[in-house]
Amino acid sequence: MRLDEYTFVGHIGSTELAAYALVSTVLLRFANGILLGMVSGLETLCGQAYGAKQYHMLGIYLQLSWLVLVVTTTLVMPMFCFANLILKALGQEECIAEMARTIGLWFISVIYSFIISFSCQIFLQSQIKYKFGITGAMVSTILAYWIPNVGQLIFVLSGGCRETWKGFSFLAFNDLWPIVKVSLSSGAMLCLELWYNTILVLLTGNLKNAEVAIDALSICLNINGWEMMISLGFLAAASVRVANELGSGNSKAAKFSIIVIVLTSLVIGLVLFVFFLSFRGRLAYIFTKSQDVANAVTHLSPLLTFSILLNSVQPVLSGVAIGAGQQSMIAYVNIGSYYIIGIPIGVVLGYVIKQQVEVSFNHFAYSILN
Repeated sequence: MRLDEYTFVGHIGSTELAAYALVSTVLLRFANGILLGMVSGLETLCGQAYGAKQYHMLGIYLQLSWLVLVVTTTLVMPMFCFANLILKALGQEECIAEMARTIGLWFISVIYSFIISFSCQIFLQSQIKYKFGITGAMVSTILAYWIPNVGQLIFVLSGGCRETWKGFSFLAFNDLWPIVKVSLSSGAMLCLELWYNTILVLLTGNLKNAEVAIDALSICLNINGWEMMISLGFLAAASVRVANELGSGNSKAAKFSIIVIVLTSLVIGLVLFVFFLSFRGRLAYIFTKSQDVANAVTHLSPLLTFSILLNSVQPVLSGVAIGAGQQSMIAYVNIGSYYIIGIPIGVVLGYVIKQQVEVSFNHFAYSILN
């Protein structure tokens, strides 16, 4: 979720912010989890092929990934066409669900942009190299997603990677199953993690005063996402470095890279922990004018900062697993921490003990710890 669009929508109105948060956190994150998970298999294959100096295979793997992602994206697209029906069936308020349908239709172009964005980023990384309301917000979102994609495609197809991109080839249709197999295990690992936030927002939408609850939680998740972008950068660095070193048979260098990346990310997490703890709820006014929402964010701030600290390490370890091709193991860990421990505890605390929205962020942090 991009900061500028989220803040713009938040100042349009509380209903628009809640609907945008639902589409972004529930539907887009669901699709994002599938696509990012599927394409992370490309990260393992390209990284290890580059380390083994089999440069020609990177272009083949990229084309294989495009085939898989186009089919997958088309299969998830109907969710955005019928966003209102899905959200109503999940117990969300009708006015929020209807606004979500309008936003969902705009997001169809966004999910197709992920095909180029995700795959080209991994292909390149593996080589270590006015008041228009909701319409204005969504048009700028689409442009922001697609403009970088055009640049990446031009760079790849025009000869920027001469050793690894040899042009389109029918070899992309051969041996399709291995990349699908790796993509599925990668998808399971990342989807289980990303969809957890989806469940949090859905549970929050069934609490009292759902509009304020969803707004407050989504603001906290968005702030948490700022720090997460740094950690995801370290995730990419960890996966590429580990894959390259393992592909070249240098396990000692891979271990050293893991130590350096984890410690660096943790130090940055500590700095951000202090920063966000100092500002607490004042950051909420970047996103909204509502005093009630800002007060709710202030109440959630201690849990938010704790989650930020934990997030500085957890994604890096996922990146190590991707680089080593051990996605299946992490998938089992995610099932245990998020779904067997986190969600049941959250349901009990939120609906039985009546901690309301506080419990959503509470068991989000607890599950990361596990």
